[in-house]
Amino acid sequence: MIKVAIVGGTGYTGVELLRLLTAHPQVELTAITSRALAGTPVAELFPSLRGHCDLAFCEPDPEQLGACDLVFFATPHGVAQAQVPALIERGVRVIDLSADFRLQDIPTWEQWYGQQHAAPELAQQAVYGLPEVNRADIAGAQLLACPGCYPTAIQLGWIPLLEAGLVDPEQLIASAASGASGAGRQGKTELLLAENSDNFRAYAASGHRHLPEIEQGLRRVQPDGSRAPRVTFVPHLLPMVRGIHATLFAKLQSSESTQELQQLFESRYRDEAFVDVLPVGSHPQTRSVRGTNMCRISVMQPQGRDTVLVLSVIDNLAKGASAQAVQSMNIMFGLNETLGLESPALLP
Repeated sequence: MIKVAIVGGTGYTGVELLRLLTAHPQVELTAITSRALAGTPVAELFPSLRGHCDLAFCEPDPEQLGACDLVFFATPHGVAQAQVPALIERGVRVIDLSADFRLQDIPTWEQWYGQQHAAPELAQQAVYGLPEVNRADIAGAQLLACPGCYPTAIQLGWIPLLEAGLVDPEQLIASAASGASGAGRQGKTELLLAENSDNFRAYAASGHRHLPEIEQGLRRVQPDGSRAPRVTFVPHLLPMVRGIHATLFAKLQSSESTQELQQLFESRYRDEAFVDVLPVGSHPQTRSVRGTNMCRISVMQPQGRDTVLVLSVIDNLAKGASAQAVQSMNIMFGLNETLGLESPALLP
């Protein structure tokens, strides 16, 4: 059994992680920390876990965390970087669901997240936890940075095209929409039901902090790194709880047909358990991945012209966060990659 603790288990990614780990056959959950709720039973805050988790939230105890095989951080940005170094020194493996270790360029991280990075040397060592690209490195990782939700959906949609050198990396456009849970479990006026229901809007159109993560990931998969990807990324807020729909546009540099593009995607993801390339002409729906680690993709060539259109859907709390973290955990500990993640989507 893998002895696991969660630092910061009171948010949406935290409770999603708890939902998955309490049912995982190879995990022993030993601690869930929250300074504000220390002593409160987890099932009191999250009644959905009654009968599944009998732990209470506790203060972070370095000795208790240091005795674990793996510690997940489901904390706000800036928290993990202060606590992770001590765990790394003790040989504990860490999966961070925040953005603290996703970017290797520290000045860029500090610019977008508005604070000084406390552990820049670890950011250089961290493995980016996108299994469809970094599976071999994930297996040997001590510190893993779980990708963001938008970056996951967008990268998986564009990776086959960029790996094959078929599109212009400087003309990439991503229009993506997320459910309100992507903003976290916090009290914000614009996320209230009366404000968000029956509404659809863009936000951070002039620049979103997931942009450098997207461009960093796409740069790594290019066969020729001389042309750095340039992405125009516009996020939107959907009047629903969970799910991401990414509509991706790229300019073809050659004359592939729709069928050739379809074959490219099917070949690239044939052996990936959690990427489903849909038949030609399909339109993936967010509800088809609700609560799962699945990314569903379709590729099109509207009017047979030189623009390739990719539609990519994920659950932002699952493949976009906690389920992908569990997928990486399975890889890190030599388990079947799909263990604990086999359930189909919840419908309706």
